[in-house]
Amino acid sequence: MTFAARFTPRLAVALAVLGCTAGAPWGGLAVAEPAYAQERQFPVRATANTDDLYPTRRQSWPEGVTSLADVTYSTIPGYRPMIMDIYLPPRERGPRPLIMYVHGGAYIGGHTRHGAALANFPAALASLAAEGFVVASVEYRLASEAPFPAQAQDLRAALRFLKANAEHYGIDPDRAGLWGGSAGGHLAAVAALSCGDASLDPARTVAPAGSECVQAAVIWYGLFDFAAFTAGRPPGSVGVLDTLLGCDGYCGPEAYPPASPVSFIDANDPPMLLIHGEADRVIPVAQSRLGEERLRAAGVQVDSIYIPEVDHSFVGPTPEITRAANLRAVNATYDFFHAMLDRNGE
Repeated sequence: MTFAARFTPRLAVALAVLGCTAGAPWGGLAVAEPAYAQERQFPVRATANTDDLYPTRRQSWPEGVTSLADVTYSTIPGYRPMIMDIYLPPRERGPRPLIMYVHGGAYIGGHTRHGAALANFPAALASLAAEGFVVASVEYRLASEAPFPAQAQDLRAALRFLKANAEHYGIDPDRAGLWGGSAGGHLAAVAALSCGDASLDPARTVAPAGSECVQAAVIWYGLFDFAAFTAGRPPGSVGVLDTLLGCDGYCGPEAYPPASPVSFIDANDPPMLLIHGEADRVIPVAQSRLGEERLRAAGVQVDSIYIPEVDHSFVGPTPEITRAANLRAVNATYDFFHAMLDRNGE
């Protein structure tokens, strides 16, 4: 056996890639042709392909609801693709209202499939879809990935994506609602209250006017005023906000208004429902009370529910209280979206 014949088939293939074909000299040696060698054919485009062609993951739920997992809504150079889960009701009737959910997680975690203390949040979203809504649960860039307003930009991009694809998903783009909890509540409030404010769009981006606007919003235990939230605390003691805002060291008071929902309130804002636990030790209930006060002063329709005994995520001192609080919040949220977004007796 020659020295060349002792090469492994894989090495022979590697040498062939370098231009050393069977029988041709390479350092005075001939490379044996591997027995499994064959020419494979694949489709090739004229330009580099960046499409995600992995089959969409579908799941079926009761009452004819179908969910699509990890749908890409935005691709930003240098970042991971931004994705969402979409829950679709049966398409037996016309276009349906859209509800977009924004997860919490202190701006550093969380995902599209958890909310409050609900044990199976995807099932809860599917049940909302079964009531006649198209429901999307979105990811966004976390504070460790990009500072604010990247998160608001992502939510606006998600709304625009869904409205641009309204026919495909069976959405009525003129009936849209936002819903979020905790960090997601803060971001949902910013998105709901900033309709038409181009300062929250990336530079050099052109988007359809008004496409990010919604007609209703539900905020669970959200932040409304960063200055009020940090008042009396030592500098740097709320490090997650410093990270979110991209401050060098810790943020000064001048950094807070551009990220605070109260800065965007005006008389044209959509109706809102605020729900908060009175014993919340993470985001004090005073934040929702302040938001409610400012919204009412501006003439915005606002409803509120303050639940006794429960902490953040509507967690109470007993499992029974936790269950009752979460069910109360979910039922009020769904009823509010029906009241604000249903049309023609739907």
